[in-house]
Amino acid sequence: MNKITAAITAIGSYVPDYVLSNEVLETLVDTNDEWITTRTGIKERRILKEEGQGTSYLAIKAAQNLIEKANLDPKEIDLVIMATATPDMPVAATGVYVATQIGATNAFAYDLHAACSSFLYGMSTASAYIASGKYKKVLLIGADKMSSIIDYTDRATCIIFGDGGGAVLFEPNTEGYGLQDEFLRSDGVGREFLKIDAGGSILPASEETVKNKQHYVFQDGKTVFKYAVSGMADVSEKIMQRNNLTKDDVNWLVAHQANKRIIDATANRMGLDEEKVLINIHKYGNTTSATLPLLLCDFESQLKKGDNIIFAAFGGGFTWGAIYLKWAYTK
Repeated sequence: MNKITAAITAIGSYVPDYVLSNEVLETLVDTNDEWITTRTGIKERRILKEEGQGTSYLAIKAAQNLIEKANLDPKEIDLVIMATATPDMPVAATGVYVATQIGATNAFAYDLHAACSSFLYGMSTASAYIASGKYKKVLLIGADKMSSIIDYTDRATCIIFGDGGGAVLFEPNTEGYGLQDEFLRSDGVGREFLKIDAGGSILPASEETVKNKQHYVFQDGKTVFKYAVSGMADVSEKIMQRNNLTKDDVNWLVAHQANKRIIDATANRMGLDEEKVLINIHKYGNTTSATLPLLLCDFESQLKKGDNIIFAAFGGGFTWGAIYLKWAYTK
């Protein structure tokens, strides 16, 4: 019997209509387009403005886009994994609501949170479920409404993040396509450098925490940048070495879109030419859990069956890793 691997067989995405450009940000904080572009590579980001809508809205739209494109009956979905750092609310899992709303009534669902590495870790989890033989269709969604936790008077963070959602369907494959290998890491030293202080069990919400703006993202930019550059580059090089891949064997790098300089450093360590590096950070900024599936959707027409793809991400906590996947279809 041929080995079962987990292949991506369909993808979908959604970004809100409202565009927050660098020019608009210039009217909100002391910054400018040249400064933002040079340091991050970001030109604009999308923001979910609809009243009363959260991350589930982005996730549902992305999943519906996949379902429509793939002509998929949602009742055939066995499991929905919701990768997010911005759930709709505490306790009630966002993924459960999303599964119900898209008609995946035969699936069980849950949330997976590993900051910007959430989708990457979700790929590992979805693949394990498929490879076990227990489930045939696993829907992995990455979505975040980062605008809900960003202080738009803090120029260190408000220039970076945007809102968006993406989804992929994993199915069994016996031809050798799909997820081949993974190298996932974490280190609790990162807890103090990228976080939200209040709203958790250590520091519950209070009038004081709201006044002190402790419910917004705090990032020690220089420290996070240093760890991200070394972390993403290390695991990407490691997974190439473990699988005897040369720079010529790798067709695409699908890297977390946090900062163009981090992506460039990773590609340089791997020895990849610029045309093999998928980039859309200039359009969306850092959408956290949505960056990897959004890349796949934007470049789907360029992906060919058998392509060797390296996924890489780095997130708060710290969490990071790389995955080697063989693409399973040509559009």
